[in-house]
Amino acid sequence: MNEKRLKEFWNKEYKDPGMFGLSEGVSEALPKFCRWLESEFGDDYFKQKLTVLDAGCGNGRNLLWMNEQFGVAGYGYDISEEAIAQANRAKEKQPFGNRLTFAVRSLSASISLPDESVDIVFDLMSSHFLREEERVKFLSEISRVLKPAGMLLFKSFYKEGDRNAAKLIKEGSAGEKNAYIHPRMKVYEYVWDDAALAEAFGSQFIMRAKFASHKHNVRGKPGKRRSITCYFEKK
Repeated sequence: MNEKRLKEFWNKEYKDPGMFGLSEGVSEALPKFCRWLESEFGDDYFKQKLTVLDAGCGNGRNLLWMNEQFGVAGYGYDISEEAIAQANRAKEKQPFGNRLTFAVRSLSASISLPDESVDIVFDLMSSHFLREEERVKFLSEISRVLKPAGMLLFKSFYKEGDRNAAKLIKEGSAGEKNAYIHPRMKVYEYVWDDAALAEAFGSQFIMRAKFASHKHNVRGKPGKRRSITCYFEKK
C-alpha cells in the first residue's frame, strides 16, 4: 500500500507540482560531493570512465548533471513513470545522453546490475520511504553493485536535535522505531539518528564525511525537518 500511494503521489507531483517545489537543477549536495572526490582522489578522478547509479532519481536532474559535466554513464531508477518519462526526454538533449538509462523501478526490489559494476551511488532523499527490512535489503544491494572503495552519496532526514521529527513520530507512529506516517502524504517515512546510521552502514561502509543541516525552529516551534548528508566508502 505504501508503494502504491507513493507512485500515485509522485506521478501527480511530477505532472502538476503542488506540495513540493520540484527542481530541474542539480541538488546542492552533488557539486560539493564532486569537489570532495577530486580533493580526496585527485583532479583526474572524473577523467575515468565512471558509472553512476541514482536510486530514486526523480526527473533525472542529478544524473543528467553528472553526465553533462563529466560524461559519466549511469542508471536512474524511480517509482514514478512520469518522472522517468521526463528524465528520458531530457537525456535526448544532451551530447552524452545515450550513456544514461532511466527506468521505472522500486527501491525495494533487487537491483538488476552486475556485482561491482558501479563507481558511485546516489541515495538523495529516497530510501527513507523504505521500511526496515526493505532498507536492509537496499543497502545490501547497493554494497553488492558498488566496486571496492566505491562511493555512496547519501542524504536523508535526521532525527538528532529535530523537534519536528520527534513530534511526527509521537503523533503518527508507523510501528517501527524512528518512523511515522506522513500527515499529508499518508505514507511511511523513516528518520535517522546517529546510532541507526552506525548500525545500518557500519558493516559495509566507512563514513568519510558527515554534514547535518541546522535545527529548524520558527518562533520557538519546530519548523522543517533536519537533514543529514554522508559520504560513504564501500569497505
